[in-house]
Amino acid sequence: MNARLKSLADAGVSIWLDDLSRERLRSGNLAQLISEYSVTGVTTNPTIFAAALTGSDDYHDDIAALGDVGTATAIKRLWATDVRDACDLFAGLYASTGGYDGRVSIEVAPGLAHDTDATIAEAKELHDLVDRENVLIKIPATLEGLPAITETIGKGISVNVTLIFSEERYRGVMDAYLAGLEQADAAGHDLSKIHSVASFFISRVDTELDKRLEDIGTPEAKALLGKGAIANAQVALAAFGEVFGGERFAKLAAKGANKQRPLWASTGTKNAAYSDTLYVSDLVARGVVNTMPEKTLLAFADHGELGAPMEGTGADGVKVMDALDAAGVDLGDVFAVLEAEGVSKFVVSWDNELVTSVERALAAAR
Repeated sequence: MNARLKSLADAGVSIWLDDLSRERLRSGNLAQLISEYSVTGVTTNPTIFAAALTGSDDYHDDIAALGDVGTATAIKRLWATDVRDACDLFAGLYASTGGYDGRVSIEVAPGLAHDTDATIAEAKELHDLVDRENVLIKIPATLEGLPAITETIGKGISVNVTLIFSEERYRGVMDAYLAGLEQADAAGHDLSKIHSVASFFISRVDTELDKRLEDIGTPEAKALLGKGAIANAQVALAAFGEVFGGERFAKLAAKGANKQRPLWASTGTKNAAYSDTLYVSDLVARGVVNTMPEKTLLAFADHGELGAPMEGTGADGVKVMDALDAAGVDLGDVFAVLEAEGVSKFVVSWDNELVTSVERALAAAR
């Protein structure tokens, strides 16, 4: 067992791998990461699945066996098979942690990000296709995604809310989750079986903020380089404590409801000037998830160090965010751009890589 990652897990951080492929499952690599690197869950997205499918021949036989189906159906079935197999691999962890960990995520098609009804329908379809209790259905935190989160939770389906960038939207996500729990309770669902994580994106925030700070160019602006993403997460963690320490959740908790855990996503460092473990070392808090690309996971295993716990640092985060505003950064525009780009990148991966590859494979199999 890697000592550095074990210390991170012992500090209360659930370590999830931000990658999944059939090769990882079949080679035993994922099983090794579970046993030796403290990995307790997996997240995936359209870009990751596109890379897995286009980068290997592992899917050839399954594609040939699909028969005369459309491309969208083929993608869902192939992806659901990998996620189901990963869920089975994590089944022991899922059982031993009471559903806290041992989770695997699958995402609704990115083109549905602004279609509430279609998102609800596909979330249910994916849940049924995977057919495992430890699956999480990823729904983006767009304005149209918020009611879809409520409806999906209300059906008793566990959700990973993705593409969260701002405190304001995060509070909307938490409200959507609580409303979903209230619906689920009214429908007679067992609240203890419903879990959720809220994926707050990290490194992309610094990438956008740093670009704008460099353009502003003042000493005050440059002093804030590389500080915004961590501060944004500090503010988010404080909001989490406020909402889930409040009376509304307390009533649901009395009926067995679980907190919607903060998940730090996009934690691979994109700026070579920053430590390659920055968004792991400085995001330590009990009860959170950090989903890491393999490169970041192995970097922390090799030389990562635990930073100070984040609990109680919300005011520090607010100071940095206020300083960014004072320096001339339009934070509202930053978060709007990041959300639009996040959706767009997944759509491009889906349309240009995944759909094209599956269409070719289906044509060749016929």
